[in-house]
Amino acid sequence: MQTQALSPKAFATLLMVACLFGANHVAARVAINHGADVATCVTARSLATAVVVGLLVWLQGVSVAMQPRQRGVMAVIGVLVTVQSLWLYSAVARLPVGLALLAFNTYPLWTALWAFVFYRRVPERAVLIAMPVILVGLSLALDVAGATTSLGAQAQWARIGSGVGFALAASATFGVVLVLTQHEVAVLDGRLRTTLTMAIAGVLSLGGALATGGLHWPSGAAGWGGLVALSVFYGTAFTIVFTLLPKLGVVGNSPILNVEPVAALIMGWLVLDQAIAPIQIAGSLLVVGAVMALGLRRR
Repeated sequence: MQTQALSPKAFATLLMVACLFGANHVAARVAINHGADVATCVTARSLATAVVVGLLVWLQGVSVAMQPRQRGVMAVIGVLVTVQSLWLYSAVARLPVGLALLAFNTYPLWTALWAFVFYRRVPERAVLIAMPVILVGLSLALDVAGATTSLGAQAQWARIGSGVGFALAASATFGVVLVLTQHEVAVLDGRLRTTLTMAIAGVLSLGGALATGGLHWPSGAAGWGGLVALSVFYGTAFTIVFTLLPKLGVVGNSPILNVEPVAALIMGWLVLDQAIAPIQIAGSLLVVGAVMALGLRRR
């Protein structure tokens, strides 16, 4: 993890990447609101990204050699990312986009858990300290007691429960992906890992959609614009991660990328009219701040 000060250009680039990732989910919600289903969104985004990053692999002469164990692990990661993508877009379809991403942003806690379960890696003290902070912030952001709407806890959970469940399930699954990546295939080039993962996710989601009634395309210009935009935003963000960020001396998993939920909250308010209460904004900032602090800690 990089600990040196970022240049203004690198900082601005990281913020742009975070906004692109957030915009991808806002665009997905637009497409879903206009008739597209989750599988169609995942298929379009994954295959488009696989093509773009795959071209980088080819043009930049990235080695594609892998050991048998690495091939097996990459296949598992591809399946997990497929499931994670479907669950996260399902959460985005049910919750304000920023809140869905905020619940998903609990993945550092899941990563610590799976590292202990699979590899007996004891969680760091910083993770244990951040855990209650993140959970308190998340409870405020999601308004689990229904205070801001006067619905009460039971009615509020009836309204948001399925969306929160999908987001947390996606977060837990992504935690497994991160642990497997770190311990099994970290030596593989990130461009190759992304190409394989997105290709598997795209093919699996396409196959699942065709087996259960086919792809459901959006209706109207707004829906098609959302579907195209989510693919462009996601593919552009990954292209920047692998081309521009290394030249600026920045790693692709910089903690600044964790401002994505805040960017999505702002864009959700502007594009989708998804306003949330001030106490929920405070909770969101608490979660993002704790996650960024975890990423910025020295190792």
